[in-house]
Amino acid sequence: MKQRALLGGILLLASWLAAVAGGPLTAAAPPAAQAGFTADKGKLRILQGGAEAGAEQFELAQSGDFWIAHGETVLHSPDGEIRSTGQLRLKADGTPVHYEWMAQSPKKVSGTVDFADGTAKTSLNLGGKAPVLQDFKFDSPRVAILDNNLYDQYAILARLYDWNAKGTQTFPVLIPQDTTPGSITLEPLGSKTFNGAALDGLRVRSADLEIEVYFDARRRLMRLEVPDANVVVTRE
Repeated sequence: MKQRALLGGILLLASWLAAVAGGPLTAAAPPAAQAGFTADKGKLRILQGGAEAGAEQFELAQSGDFWIAHGETVLHSPDGEIRSTGQLRLKADGTPVHYEWMAQSPKKVSGTVDFADGTAKTSLNLGGKAPVLQDFKFDSPRVAILDNNLYDQYAILARLYDWNAKGTQTFPVLIPQDTTPGSITLEPLGSKTFNGAALDGLRVRSADLEIEVYFDARRRLMRLEVPDANVVVTRE
């Protein structure tokens, strides 16, 4: 399924990663993870051309030996609301364990992904039929999950990236709503000031497009930009 959420005819975030479709499923082994996650909760404003386009409520919380990243996004389009939810269970080093998602625009579709030893077992429910099952094999179990219109998931990149080693680092990636695997590269942008606050940036790059993601000193997601689409996501 190639479900691409549109807003005013402009392709919105994570689905840009569909550009990796057809590419290799392997990537260089990622470096070791940094210190563990920090609990976080908040709201992200989604702007396009400076205008309000939607919002996402998110939370990252510990659950036993795992961490749960939950996001719920509502976007406004000429055809009505687009809703997406995702819940990702992670190990402390950022390795995904289980993912559940739902998207509605207006048809509702949903799915799950289970991860084990570098294999992602996906199940896609289109409604009224048996689920579509598909497996993807990656060289590393530390796969980045960047699903359509769920921007809180970019916060996890701050834990996957080795800030001490710096430089360009490559990671396998999966877009569950599109059942699209591939790879991305992360490279440091240095420090940049927004509204008086200095933030550390990472450039997330696929074959065709790029996104700039900015974090505070606690590695919390504060800002995300897609220059080519004139899209900005900011934390309230």
